[in-house]
Amino acid sequence: MTVKNKLSKTIAAAAVLAASAIFAPAALAHGTPDPMYGGVVQTVNHVVFELVATPDGALVYTLDHDEPVDASRYDGKLTVLNGADKSEAPLKHAGGNKLEAKGVKLLPGAKVVAVLNTSSKKTITVRFTAK
Repeated sequence: MTVKNKLSKTIAAAAVLAASAIFAPAALAHGTPDPMYGGVVQTVNHVVFELVATPDGALVYTLDHDEPVDASRYDGKLTVLNGADKSEAPLKHAGGNKLEAKGVKLLPGAKVVAVLNTSSKKTITVRFTAK
């Protein structure tokens, strides 16, 4: 095989690889689900976490394919950065698929990090931007 033929095959293979990289994600992606509780949604490890501001703190709902996930298997901490102000609160089970953090204030644009520990001793980090 000549150098020219090898180069042609390499270019053709690269073109096929590039085309598959461009078109495959659109066919395979699920996208971010719509909020069910009026909050901000992030998906981590196939679990949907929805952050919702409340008058005295925040709630984090847990879902899998629009079905509630028992939040009693999680505990952790919610950290909120409102500009230069930082506040933290423990996330505690609040019944069903809800975790609650009391005493934090979610202002629009606040950066929020939920660090959750599972009952199987795994740590999950979920990042939100409050709306």
